[in-house]
Amino acid sequence: MASSSGGGTVEYIQHHLTNLCVGDCDPVTHKAAGFWALHLDTLFFSVLLGAVIVLVSWRLGRNLQADTPSGFQNFVESILEFVGNQVKDTFPGHNPLIAPLALTIFLWVWLMNFMDLIPVDLLPLLGSFIGIDYLKVVPTTDLSTTMALSLTVFALIVYYNIKVKGAKGYLKMFLFHPFGKYLVPVNIVMTAIEELAKPLSLGLRLFGNMFAGELVFLLIALLGGAATIGAALFFIVPLQVLLDLGWLIFHVLIITLQAFIFMVLTIVYLGMAHVSDH
Repeated sequence: MASSSGGGTVEYIQHHLTNLCVGDCDPVTHKAAGFWALHLDTLFFSVLLGAVIVLVSWRLGRNLQADTPSGFQNFVESILEFVGNQVKDTFPGHNPLIAPLALTIFLWVWLMNFMDLIPVDLLPLLGSFIGIDYLKVVPTTDLSTTMALSLTVFALIVYYNIKVKGAKGYLKMFLFHPFGKYLVPVNIVMTAIEELAKPLSLGLRLFGNMFAGELVFLLIALLGGAATIGAALFFIVPLQVLLDLGWLIFHVLIITLQAFIFMVLTIVYLGMAHVSDH
């Protein structure tokens, strides 16, 4: 537990917000110092949660019951129906990739966000027992994760723009949208900003909300460090438990909403790429 001093508080927060970095990392701050730096904790938990989705899907697929579905099967089917309705209501036309992509994004982002509900000191403490000094367990509080997801979606946006509109049609979109042929320089700037805003809005929105939520959990955890043996202990500890529980319940809504927003914006942006007259 962090001490109540300002230095201890800052050190505690900085420690929890530092990734397990290997490669081109600063030896003092342990943060990435160049392109060839890897955040092993982010990679580990992202791959692990992706593997959980694959494993659960595989096991469920082998044990499907059409007549007497289990409660878990009903739950999964309700998620499939929910995502399918979002695609049906938002995406124009038909593309067999969109629904599986939307489902994967929703589940994977939600699971990565869910890691924020694990007590902030638990996994780092367990990691310290095996020599891991830094462990950041929420992949979506790492800007590398959210921007990697958003840039992947952006690559699909560019691909489908060219596939549907053709290279010439995609170029015309930059030249003549939104103000027509008499303001080509302005059109190029405006359309470029509009296109670049898509991955930035996807990645930064998710990162900002999850990072802020992680900070709130850290600040609540610091309340226990501010308590000393005595009367204050009987006031601060119950307050910490109450705040932690209240923020946890509210944060369940946040992590679900952020996964939903990322999924819906992905569907919308890809839908715009499929409209030939955009």
